[in-house]
Amino acid sequence: MSVTTEQVQNALRELIDPVTDENYIESKSAKNIVIDGGKISLDIALGYPGKSVTETIRKQVVERLKKIDGVEHVSANVFSRIVSHSVQRGVKLNPNIKNIIAVASGKGGVGKSTTAVNLALALAAEGAVVGILDADIYGPSQPTMLGITGRPQSKDGKTMEAMEGHGIQAMSVGFLIDPETPMVWRGPMVTQALEQLLNETRWNNLDYLVIDLPPGTGDIQLTLAQKVPVTGAVIVTTPQDIALLDARKGLKMFEKVGVPIIGVVENMAVHTCTNCGHTEHIFGEGGGGRMAADYNIELLGSLPLDIKIREMADSGKPTVVSDPDGAAAMIYKAIARRCAAKIAKQSQDRSAIFPKIVIQNT
Repeated sequence: MSVTTEQVQNALRELIDPVTDENYIESKSAKNIVIDGGKISLDIALGYPGKSVTETIRKQVVERLKKIDGVEHVSANVFSRIVSHSVQRGVKLNPNIKNIIAVASGKGGVGKSTTAVNLALALAAEGAVVGILDADIYGPSQPTMLGITGRPQSKDGKTMEAMEGHGIQAMSVGFLIDPETPMVWRGPMVTQALEQLLNETRWNNLDYLVIDLPPGTGDIQLTLAQKVPVTGAVIVTTPQDIALLDARKGLKMFEKVGVPIIGVVENMAVHTCTNCGHTEHIFGEGGGGRMAADYNIELLGSLPLDIKIREMADSGKPTVVSDPDGAAAMIYKAIARRCAAKIAKQSQDRSAIFPKIVIQNT
């Protein structure tokens, strides 16, 4: 009895992608299915970077397809294919950046910058080409968190080369000024600086650019929403009622300007005493989950209030690179995969497909 394509597809419908929670036919990940007698070969194209789960998925597919009567050998090639996705209307994509993720919070002190840098590093650890743009003009922190010193170079006198740290590209106003110098600028100067940092940096073929926004819903956030091609936003909050109140304002702002909300990250959710092991919810419990439920968005993950996360970021080696196999790093990587998977479900950008129409006088 010969094996049919329908049998293979039905088997793949039974398997659930551990990141997207969809089967491989529904998500259109299964491609190039070739049946040669008792041999099957196929590709599983993931729309997100998934180095941590690639082998698990390959084994899952091979083991299931081998159970089909008549199948002797299965060859499954699992890889990631990250594409550009659509953004706000009227905003053009940067040709060197496929997707932009804005990381925002309604108020300061909730660990947004630490979350942003670990998200960027986690996406890179999962196999993506990643950059981070420090959009906090008044209080740039990414140079310290990434342990990058020095000034960006310019090869053509017009654009800046991105700095590099721990395998990701980075740009910040902190690279351009003395650390002790305060940025005493009015709003228009700040928004112009943000646009220059984004557009005058020579980003090198990024799958994702993570933008670490300043807290609040002011000039920079509005400029980002109106002029920067944002694929989606991640809201960072603590479970505390005051933080949640401001985080909701940030979420509403992105909704009003047509930027999709990828999800919520709850920071400092629980603290475990290093001496006695007692666990308590210092800033309240379940606030991020309630916010996600209220707005029908996803709680991407909850991170503990852990002194090591703060110490590693302050030392210039954030958690994902300092302790890549630790519990916190695993949470950051799971958040990164989920973020990328949510983006992959959005409509793709098709602008490059359409030819340019030029009208000439004849």
